[in-house]
Amino acid sequence: MATGGSWDPTSLPIRPGLYINFVEAALAQITGGARGTVAMPLFEYGSAPAGKFTTIENEKQATDLLGTQHNDAVLRVLQGGAKEVLVYTVPTNADAEQQYIDMRDAFEARPFNVFVYPGEVSATEQDATLAWCQRNRDEGKHFMVVFGGSAADDQDPTIGNARSVRLADLYAVNLITGVVLSDGSELASAEYASYIAGLIAGTPINKSITYTDIPVVDVTKRLRNSEINTALISGSLVLVNDGRKVKVEQGIVTESDATKRGKIRTVRGRQAISTDIPATACDHYIGKVDNNPDGQAALISAIKVYLEQLEIENVLLAPTVKLDPERPSVKDNVFLVVSYVEVDSMERIFLTINV
Repeated sequence: MATGGSWDPTSLPIRPGLYINFVEAALAQITGGARGTVAMPLFEYGSAPAGKFTTIENEKQATDLLGTQHNDAVLRVLQGGAKEVLVYTVPTNADAEQQYIDMRDAFEARPFNVFVYPGEVSATEQDATLAWCQRNRDEGKHFMVVFGGSAADDQDPTIGNARSVRLADLYAVNLITGVVLSDGSELASAEYASYIAGLIAGTPINKSITYTDIPVVDVTKRLRNSEINTALISGSLVLVNDGRKVKVEQGIVTESDATKRGKIRTVRGRQAISTDIPATACDHYIGKVDNNPDGQAALISAIKVYLEQLEIENVLLAPTVKLDPERPSVKDNVFLVVSYVEVDSMERIFLTINV
């Protein structure tokens, strides 16, 4: 269904649908949040049937399907807070590259909010996965992708930062920190990315994951202040041990520069709006309402009510919805202009104390 994709004023889409362009202003990005489903392909799954999708909501379901030897990554997603994990047991294929292509094609027909691998994948497959995410975004399917690296990579933050730069995108998150669990075992960032994916999916849409406590005893490499600053500028997600606990330093995506760091909260809001408004249009407006002043007013009212609800929940401020004065809404085309101001979390507090 071709709803919710981008559109070009010089070449309008042919298929019926509601097409939204988000015009980013310099001082106001679209705010965000989270939904609840994490998609994960499994390449090792014991006696579970190959080539099947299964939705897992708790530890018992994970163990029943995968046994105790193969359920760790799924459990980390659930521990992170996701409502559910959409698992796909990837069939073995002699052509490894084709195996990944077929897997991504299979996921494309399923709804989810965050995609993550259960462990390390090659740089080639990371690049291909990001390109897949970007193409889906252009076609109206919105989800985030969480990446990580090997245990060796985690010991050198410059390697993780280079990965963040290579995978720079508003929909990508790159963890560069490995963790130490309570039993003393260690997980590389590529393995612990599954927990971060669950954390992103499970965080309410009016909250940030910045400074969220992480249930581990330490990180595999503690970064100096200068290294943390460099990582944030590079767009890396960093876990830090502050001497008392391990926490997320800042909930950012990989698309960053020295003056602006893209926020996970911001991007999730864009994804929610990009998904929810087209879904409402499909159910109640497309093909059902006349394109006349009354029908246009009904559509505008529905979108505004949706945005006003987000305003009540402290996701955004001052939403407006109106017909686009630059493009006539005639025949079967309706052009709307939507604007609002984001509500972000307090993340940097500056005090001037006069005594």
